[in-house]
Amino acid sequence: MASPVDDAAFKTPKNVRVRSVTNAGGTPITIPASPFMKKLGCGTGVNVYLMNRTGKLNSSPWAIKKINNRCGHKQTAVYQKRLNEEAKVLKGIDHPNIVGFRAFATAKDGSKCLAMEYGGEQSLNDLIESRKEQGLKAFPAEHIEKVALHVARGLQYLHTEKKLLHGDMKSCNVVIKGDFETVKICDVGVSLQLDENMRVSDPKAVYIGTEPWKPKEALEDDHAGDITDKADIFAFGLTLWEMMTLNMPHLELSEGDEYGDGEDSMEDSFDEDAYYERLGTRPPLDVPALGPSYQRMVELFCLCTEENYRKRPSANQIVQALESNAPLDKMPAEVIVID
Repeated sequence: MASPVDDAAFKTPKNVRVRSVTNAGGTPITIPASPFMKKLGCGTGVNVYLMNRTGKLNSSPWAIKKINNRCGHKQTAVYQKRLNEEAKVLKGIDHPNIVGFRAFATAKDGSKCLAMEYGGEQSLNDLIESRKEQGLKAFPAEHIEKVALHVARGLQYLHTEKKLLHGDMKSCNVVIKGDFETVKICDVGVSLQLDENMRVSDPKAVYIGTEPWKPKEALEDDHAGDITDKADIFAFGLTLWEMMTLNMPHLELSEGDEYGDGEDSMEDSFDEDAYYERLGTRPPLDVPALGPSYQRMVELFCLCTEENYRKRPSANQIVQALESNAPLDKMPAEVIVID
């Protein structure tokens, strides 16, 4: 197998020159072919690459989202449409805790490339997996609190100012730069419009999400009218749980499974019925093992993962409580119960 390609050592091939169709200045943009960029990660039908904009004064790198060329024709059409929608949404967003829009480009073959602010080389999920591989336990409480505040600020902006439900909150969609220097939400490709009552405005809209992070109301066959901004809050709470347990919600492994005989043994021991029964509920948390420094984050996790969405706090209330260091255990009775 060939060694990884250093993109700085090659010139961009002429046949991958693309022009931005949305860049404010209308300046031609050259995006290297995938093998000439460092792969940062992947999602459903897409890959994300690091584009170093060398030779440009004071230029920062971009993250480039491209359709995976291994997708079938029908799947590609679906992912292209989703990327188009993400570009439209992202172009209207401007917040320090959400990755910014840079350009939307079309290659000669008609494929789309979404250029975004480079929010960090690792997702929160990458950091969780790395920490777990090192045999470490929960992230320090101060790191969890920082992630909680900065992600909540991003959700507050989406919910209150843009009237958007992110629709797929999880550790994979939070990017971290350095030692938690910056924390940003990414991947708004499945966001849904909210009305003035913070409910999804289109009755035909489908909440996509990711199964282990889905709230109870999004798992019902007929959930019309029940999908609100609080769906993001439930998934946000599970994201904090991920940082405290280093596990995926409802798929946490026992100590014996973790060091067993590999994927086959884990699949054999997987109880599918129990898994589906747990979806939409609050996963267990060993609070005594965490210690007193985690008390606020444990309380916030519990509030956000109430099965009844009316009892969950809003992003605005979370931000206010964290910024003012207000008691979180007072929020349910005094603030967040909705008529």
